[in-house]
Amino acid sequence: MTGFLDRAKEQARQGLEAGKQKVDEVQQQRAGNDLLKKLGAAYFAERRGSGSPEATQDALNVLEAHVNAHGDAFLHG
Repeated sequence: MTGFLDRAKEQARQGLEAGKQKVDEVQQQRAGNDLLKKLGAAYFAERRGSGSPEATQDALNVLEAHVNAHGDAFLHG
């Protein structure tokens, strides 16, 4: 019986770990999407004359830092 409980605990731990990892991935994708949206808004504002190249570059830098830290999976999904 002890072996069964140990296996059940291990499976539960693995399931919890996998769930946490998936939540982290979803949060990073949402953050990436938000940064991409901000870049688009900065570029649009710049093109319309109400933004600046600096604001666009700042948004791009933040997005690139996110990609470097978390990957670019949000761009493909």
